[in-house]
Amino acid sequence: MALHFTREEFSDRQQRTIARLEARQLDGLLMFRQESMYYLSGYDSFGYVFFQCLYLDLDGNLMLLTRAPDLRQARHTSVIEDIRIWEDRADADPALQLRQILDEFGCRGKRLGVEYDAYGLTAKNGKLLEAALSGFCDLEDASDLVSRLRVVKSKAEMAYVRKAAELADLAYDEAHRLAEPGADEGNILAAMQGIIFANDGDYPGNEFIIGSGQDALLCRYKSGRRKLDARDQLTLEWAAAYRHYHAAMMRTIPIGMATGLQKKMHVVNLLAMDACMAALKPGRPIGEVFDAYARICDREGMKAHRLNATGYSLGTTFAPNWMDWPMLYHGNPVLAEENMVFFLHMILMDSTTNNAMCFGQTVVVTAAGCESLSDRTMDLVIK
Repeated sequence: MALHFTREEFSDRQQRTIARLEARQLDGLLMFRQESMYYLSGYDSFGYVFFQCLYLDLDGNLMLLTRAPDLRQARHTSVIEDIRIWEDRADADPALQLRQILDEFGCRGKRLGVEYDAYGLTAKNGKLLEAALSGFCDLEDASDLVSRLRVVKSKAEMAYVRKAAELADLAYDEAHRLAEPGADEGNILAAMQGIIFANDGDYPGNEFIIGSGQDALLCRYKSGRRKLDARDQLTLEWAAAYRHYHAAMMRTIPIGMATGLQKKMHVVNLLAMDACMAALKPGRPIGEVFDAYARICDREGMKAHRLNATGYSLGTTFAPNWMDWPMLYHGNPVLAEENMVFFLHMILMDSTTNNAMCFGQTVVVTAAGCESLSDRTMDLVIK
């Protein structure tokens, strides 16, 4: 079996989930987030694009309802023994089959938590679920239950996070090796992702973000490539993934020269990064990290060019994105804890002058503060 953790660790995670179910007076949990399935059982698949549900109850029963293509996938990658298959056909309603299965587990009249906030539960499937279970049992939104467990990493998980950070650094090296006037964005992307694959890494939760010229001010991937001009700017945001654990980085690389504004933005970003890392401490609300970023940017005249968030948690996330809960924005009351992992991004973009300067790194919360997981500097490198 392709398990990346011991059965004992999976058992411990399941028991801690059950304890949280009991604390919320829930009799079971219907999971539609692939992240939860992977965390509790090791199940590794993109089959969540169809109706798929993992059920856990207070007795420790674990049951997966999925499609035939994922039967062997679940057997090979997870500790799940009870795997049920719903059949593809024109009138298929897997939610009705789920109700029959839940009846076997004695769920009639019980209170079940549901992961409504899940890419694996579309609005259509959510309606099917509620129609099938209406009058059968009570449903409560428990989308955050497993996510709040996943956010603090175990020793075994941190080993994977640190490996992902090593791979992200290697991708950084490839970007700097190739970024120069005339370089093709496609070749840069290929080298960055290639070095990760060559070192046993995975696909990340979403595409690498690359943009040059005017597109260096974009925060999303878009289709289409260009070659770098003699004077240009290249913004890259990428995440290496190892056993689905992510470590992200971000850089803007001036090509040919750096403008005076880019140099100033770089200094501001360094100050902001130091302030954010100083604010990220165990027991403190993570909203204070954003406040530190905003305070520095606003003080230095960059309020119009900053964003309204300065990062987010990282962990085992699946497509369509590598962002995990919680996010770093003003007023977020979630308290930082040791072994939480965050991507801190200092993003400044001036659309009037078409100047970008962005730096980001992955950090882990320690007993005293936080630690960068990257060995690379945040010096301004002009190619």
